[in-house]
Amino acid sequence: MQLHTTTWGSGDRIALLIHGIMADHRTWRRVGPALAAHGYRVIAVDLRGHGASGRAAGPEGYTPRDYADDVVETLPAGAELAIGHSLGGLTLALAVERLAPRRAVYSDPAWHLPAGSGGYRPELFTQSKFLTREHIREFNPRWEEEDLDIETETIRLWDERTAHGLVGFAGRDAWPVAPVVPSLVTLADPSMLVSPENARMLKERGFELRTVVGAGHTIHRDDFDGFMTALDGWI
Repeated sequence: MQLHTTTWGSGDRIALLIHGIMADHRTWRRVGPALAAHGYRVIAVDLRGHGASGRAAGPEGYTPRDYADDVVETLPAGAELAIGHSLGGLTLALAVERLAPRRAVYSDPAWHLPAGSGGYRPELFTQSKFLTREHIREFNPRWEEEDLDIETETIRLWDERTAHGLVGFAGRDAWPVAPVVPSLVTLADPSMLVSPENARMLKERGFELRTVVGAGHTIHRDDFDGFMTALDGWI
């Protein structure tokens, strides 16, 4: 599927941005221009089922492999930099060999979803359709007002069947064996997706890890300055 894209800047170097579940390219509203100011032409996608991109026929069309195939079909190979957040981090990891960026950044990536009782529950995501702007503020007290407005709109547009499409992924070991390209993992504090034990494992496998102190899962919205500082030496 060809995805909807948004571009900032016109530099010679290309940076790719891949958002997480329920979001779209607007989650990068500050990151995109900031990278453009560093001389990048920044391309951000809306994943299938999100934003202005197409929808699948059913939940079976929303697997991690589908997302990866879409970004490979849509985005240019050989970019200078690629950044994926959460589901976008999983998508990037599955596509990175084919996209072949020079560097990859995985922001609090969803490389493992627990299965069984107490594990991944799609209804927790689908219930988000009923969240009000004030609910979103309660969950994300550090977000700016514009991000609250954007999240309210992106949840309205989001196809909640995407949450059910991840059920088959829950319980699988999707931890990368090794970085395909030089790779940074930025982590929330604490990260609900990457435990300290798994963080040590990733470091042993060759990933560089940086924690943004006090930041929640959507690091670039919780602490934009902290997120950009964590990218020092990578952009």
